[in-house]
Amino acid sequence: MGYRVVVAGATGNVGREMLNILAEREFPVDEIVALASRKSLGSECSFGDKTLKTKDLDTFDFTGWDIALFAIGSEATAIYAPKAAKAGCVVIDNSSLYRYDPDVPLVVPEVNPEAVLGYSKKNIIANPNCSTAQMVVALKPLHDRATIKRVVVSTYQSVSGAGKEGMDELWEQTKGMYVPGQEREPAKFTKQIAFNVIPHIDKFLDSGETKEEWKMVAETKKILDTKIKVTATCVRVPVFVGHSEAINIEFEDFLDEDEARDILREAPGIMVIDKREDGGYVTPVECVGDYATFISRIRQDSTIDNGINLWCVSDNLRKGAALNAVQIAETLGNRVLKKG
Repeated sequence: MGYRVVVAGATGNVGREMLNILAEREFPVDEIVALASRKSLGSECSFGDKTLKTKDLDTFDFTGWDIALFAIGSEATAIYAPKAAKAGCVVIDNSSLYRYDPDVPLVVPEVNPEAVLGYSKKNIIANPNCSTAQMVVALKPLHDRATIKRVVVSTYQSVSGAGKEGMDELWEQTKGMYVPGQEREPAKFTKQIAFNVIPHIDKFLDSGETKEEWKMVAETKKILDTKIKVTATCVRVPVFVGHSEAINIEFEDFLDEDEARDILREAPGIMVIDKREDGGYVTPVECVGDYATFISRIRQDSTIDNGINLWCVSDNLRKGAALNAVQIAETLGNRVLKKG
């Protein structure tokens, strides 16, 4: 016996990945429905060897459905997630709407799987920000060993994190560099993204940090440990898929780089590729389509007593969004719903 599963926002980048990953991981599905807005009504989506026609999110009745994976943005989630939850369907939401709600668990299954048990307060579980998800997967096993005091992270985030519009803008601007008459001014981004980097993701706050940077701080504390100090600089780069992060970690206790490497090799969800030679590291192009969070460039930080530097790369549409949501569904099934 399997689950009755809803994927809301099935025609978007993340929604399509959710369907792909549910099929790839053979999630126990008895019935599945793809929902979209009315402008996408009737569009076709793939689920394994099946083709699904999208149904109207606005009129859909969630009664009798077990799990709904939401990839529809905060505004739509505010309307439809409470409806689904009230109907008895557990919502796993990819937007930022519920991440900071104390009654909604924020879950990365390799880090805090036990948190799913808190779903019952609102029948909703939140998926973290893409840049946070891969970072806490890397931090968790090291924190268990040596206790992290402070994290300084610089991100190099792909345009797919800004959706299809971001990917289209990079493509069109790149073509415009070489084809006269096809130049494209910035629309999705604040400055040219082709052949450029932009140190600005989401809106600016009064503190001077951006909302994306604030998210990494708040979410790391909620998922991993409230005592960890985090400071972030988030940068958009001209890469289609795959987020990269340079992470500097200060620990309470000394941790040797070789031990850190061994710990990470044994940790769930992580692949260590760390050779001190040309090409002995992973770049975003190589992580696309993979489930793993890749770690490279592990080395001691000699400027502080207990410091480690590392490089972290992951497919943001997968671990940063769709894969993590499906893993939450798997964890919920194994620990609570127990079907399949």
